[in-house]
Amino acid sequence: RDDRPQRDIDRLRSQNKLLVRERLAQLLDPGTPFLEFSSLAANEAYDGEVPGAGCVTGIGIVSGREVVINAGDASVKGGAWYPLTVKKTVRALDIAIENRLPVVHLCDSAGGFLPLQAELFADKYYAGRIFRNQCLLSKMGIQQVSVVLGHCTAGGAYVPGLSDYNVIVRGTGAIFLAGPPLVKAATGEDVSVDELGGCDMHTSVSGTADYPASSEEEAIAIARDIVAQFKRPQKAHTEWQPPEAPHYDPAELYGILPQDIKQGFDMHEVIARLVDGSRFHEYQPAYGKTLICGYAHLWGYKIGILANNGVLFNDSALKGAHFIELCNQARTPIVFLQNITGFMVGKEYERRGITKDGAKMIMAVSNCEVPKFTVMCHGSFGAGNYGMSGRAFDSRFMFAWPQSQISVMGAEQAANTLADVKIRQLAKQGRKLTQA
Repeated sequence: RDDRPQRDIDRLRSQNKLLVRERLAQLLDPGTPFLEFSSLAANEAYDGEVPGAGCVTGIGIVSGREVVINAGDASVKGGAWYPLTVKKTVRALDIAIENRLPVVHLCDSAGGFLPLQAELFADKYYAGRIFRNQCLLSKMGIQQVSVVLGHCTAGGAYVPGLSDYNVIVRGTGAIFLAGPPLVKAATGEDVSVDELGGCDMHTSVSGTADYPASSEEEAIAIARDIVAQFKRPQKAHTEWQPPEAPHYDPAELYGILPQDIKQGFDMHEVIARLVDGSRFHEYQPAYGKTLICGYAHLWGYKIGILANNGVLFNDSALKGAHFIELCNQARTPIVFLQNITGFMVGKEYERRGITKDGAKMIMAVSNCEVPKFTVMCHGSFGAGNYGMSGRAFDSRFMFAWPQSQISVMGAEQAANTLADVKIRQLAKQGRKLTQA
């Protein structure tokens, strides 16, 4: 994901710029973890030319404080915003809002990628959502720092414009709604980058930027000093005990979860390699056995767990709905471990009310107010995705095992369904399906 054409690297070096990973290394506290979001975003889109969607986002430790980081990658198409760049950035800011985390923006962008502007500009979750989320953070009293390391053009200018603190690098940093060529075309005015939106103008004339810096290293050091002034966030009042490693080695998960999506496995074995001391208090172990429910501790925090061990039947759906309500009542966060083929279908189960019982589980997930975390261990098919807190149900974080799949149904089932529809269509015309 970090491979770049040498010409792009040389271009940044000639401008005295650091690569995005080098910037992160300067910003983060040494030796601390960085939880990166959506690292594979866009890797197979746009002809593979926009790895990581052209930005790096995640949660890291800066001056001893957890912050969300949104860093443009100018080595990818000059840092231009593609539709998936916008989606990834919006998601990072959603996480900042949900978890009340400050944000550090490392700004270096050519602005929106104009050939695809229809896919990134005007709709509800397009580029405007970035700025709306920034405004919500401000309303909530959650601080933002922008470090202007390159150009912030057009909509990108509003990222520092809506931040609480702005640092700008002299000579390379610039903020303007329209660059010199567009100003020339629109007004006939000849103006340089520095005159229009450079460091000295914005720190001494417009007041848009607060701190000048002579280099990227200095700018990032200033940002670290700013973050050091932030109040340390108060942790949620939830049950906690000293954490301990699982009794069973988590590395064994690589052998427990098969590569073949059709091959089953026992989710108890996964839980045993995730939770503290491998201790798990299972709820209703003899009822609704295809859905495992119970309590454990993860890194010292008490959690509820729902894990699939097969298709969801009526009893397992009702069990899941009730357990979610119990966790919500006790203010216990929930971890969903997905390996779900969906709710059971067929005449017998419809007569038992599988639609109604499944709806109860979906309603419980939708109305749950405690933090939810979803791990896609294998398949996630049909309405089972909904009942197990899929993306639409606002889990705080969603993690996916590399071979996991999400779809309405599996490929074989989809092929059989489409073939059956075609056979029925041809039968009405007095024809039969022939093999190609």
